[in-house]
Parts: sequence; C-alpha cells; structure tokens
Amino acid sequence: MPTPSLASLPVRRLTLRDLAACADLSEDRGWPREEHKWGLLLSAGKGYGIDDPDGGLVTACVVTEYGSQERPTLGAVGMVLVAERHARQGVGRRLMRHIVSSMGTTPLTLHATPHGLPLYEELGFKAIGRAEMLRGHFVPTGAQHEVATRAATAEDLPAILRLDEEVFGADRTHILARLPAFADQLRVAEEDGRLTGYAAAWPNMDTHVVGPLIARDTPTAQALLASLAAHTDRPLRTDIDVRHEEFLGWAKEHGLTSVAFNAVMAYGITELPGDWRRRFAPVTVAAG
Repeated sequence: MPTPSLASLPVRRLTLRDLAACADLSEDRGWPREEHKWGLLLSAGKGYGIDDPDGGLVTACVVTEYGSQERPTLGAVGMVLVAERHARQGVGRRLMRHIVSSMGTTPLTLHATPHGLPLYEELGFKAIGRAEMLRGHFVPTGAQHEVATRAATAEDLPAILRLDEEVFGADRTHILARLPAFADQLRVAEEDGRLTGYAAAWPNMDTHVVGPLIARDTPTAQALLASLAAHTDRPLRTDIDVRHEEFLGWAKEHGLTSVAFNAVMAYGITELPGDWRRRFAPVTVAAG
C-alpha cells in the first residue's frame, strides 16, 4: 500500500487519549514533554492534529476558547508542532489554515517565536506586542511588602473569577476552575477584604511557572511573585508583557534573567481585550 500524501491526511480533534502522542511530538522537536501542561490544554481547550500513518502525530496544536461556548470572544492558539520528519513540507501551514477557518469570526491570539513568526504573518496574524520570558531563582531582599498576600481558599474563587474577567476581558472559568488542581500554589492579594490580585505557580519540568499573574498595580504583582517564590525551592519561569518595565526591572534585580522574547500576535483584532495594565503574565503562552 502506498503511503498517503500529507495533503490527503485529515485533520481531526484530539482528546486526552492523545496526551502521550502530543508529548512524544514535543520531545521529537526537542521540547520538554510537558505532559502536565498538555493535560490542561487538552481538557480545557480543543486539540487538533493529523495522524501519521506510521504511528504518532504528524502535527498538533491546541485552541483555548474564552467567553461563551456559543460565541467565544477570543481563541488562543498554542503548542503548534510538526514532527521533525515532516518539517518544511507545509504541514504546519495547513493545520493553521484549518484552525483559522474552523474558528470563523472568532478573533485569535498566539505567542510566536522568531522561527514561527513568518508563517503566522503569512496567514494574516499581526504582531501587537511582545512578552519577555524570565527564568531563575528568586532572591529575596528581606524587605517587607506592604501588600498583604495569602494562600487562596475555595471561598476566593468567585472573587477571582470576577476580577479575572474584568482584567482579561473574557470569561475563562473553565481554565481558572482547574487551577487549584493544576497549580502547586494559588495565592491572592487583598486590601480591606477586597481582592486586588491573584497568581498561580504550576510545575513544569524543574521549574515553577508563574501564571496567571493578575494585579492591581506593580507593587501588588511584586508581592504576589515574591510570595510564590517564598514557598518553592524551584527556579521560577514566567512571561511578562514588556510594557511592564518597572516589574521586569525589579524581577531581574531579584535573580530572574531574560531567556527569550516572543511576539504577541492577533488575528481579527488590533489589540487584546481587557486591561493590559493589570494583566502581567498569562496562564501559559499556549493558552493566553
């Protein structure tokens, strides 16, 4: 039997049953397997992929939708991967065209590496911002933060959801409701009994990824990051909107170093909804 051409192989929806194959694909491209993150994305979002007749996946990606299920207001595209043996054959372009077509009029966003930028520009995505990835062991100074933080409780979830929708610009309950199980830490900042920010730290390989990070202002974001760092021995990793210059400078003064820059891109909109001034870091760049 002749091997089917890549152009004839159908795109299908992925499920949690495909988690191992997705992790294998990550490993094939030299990425960490990140099974914990794949699990979140495949359960809260929509996975798409093409099966390899020889086993495994030719390509895969995940779209996480926000807003109402009937009419999402935003879709975040992430984990776009093509197996090394099928690279540079137009497979990724074909998958992304399928995504753009299947999402209809729903605006899309993604974080693009310099390597992936030309493809997304070709498909009509526009760069609307940048995020800087930081990594390292946080070094405390001993100074006390004026902003009060504490571990979140189940009773905080309604307030977290209200604040997040206001700042993010769309409902993402389906992601945030999974945070207590997904993250090792979930902490909140408050003033006079009112929630002013929250942040999570979740395990990824040997690091704790800080995200989401939502805060009223820079001092609140600093207090939340410092409080997360105080409860882990792992290095931290996070992706910060470059417009938060003061926060980035402070984080670097406390031991985090710049690793990379990614372009924040959008399709169908000229800027992301919500309030960027209070949105410091995404849950993960793969989900916005």
